[in-house]
Amino acid sequence: MPKYQFSCQVSPQYLPEQSAPDQGIYSFSYTVTVTNTGDVVAQLISRHWVISDANGLNEEVKGLGVVGQQPLLRPGESFQYTSGSRLRTASGTMHGSYFCVAEDGERFEALIPMFVLEAAHPDGSGTAKARVLH
Repeated sequence: MPKYQFSCQVSPQYLPEQSAPDQGIYSFSYTVTVTNTGDVVAQLISRHWVISDANGLNEEVKGLGVVGQQPLLRPGESFQYTSGSRLRTASGTMHGSYFCVAEDGERFEALIPMFVLEAAHPDGSGTAKARVLH
């Protein structure tokens, strides 16, 4: 029986030069690596993100593809892209999923584990370290 599976890894980063904390604007970039860990060629068709700030404000983002592309991945292949998000608080979380279709027509979802967006790390570096929440 074929295995339909994409895995996702995310590396977030705080962007102090694009932020204005005194105005409640905290900008982040995140780099996502999507890998076809299944055994069937499949295409990423659309995305669904849930972005939450520290005040509990949730925003949903849905759309076709990622950064204007709908990558087709053979088993073992990866696609990496960088995008961004803004929060009104110094920390928050993101998680979501990708809707995918295999070359044999099978549809499946690839889950994007929740990760933390932090404007400053406790070590004072000002860069967020990737933390996946389980």
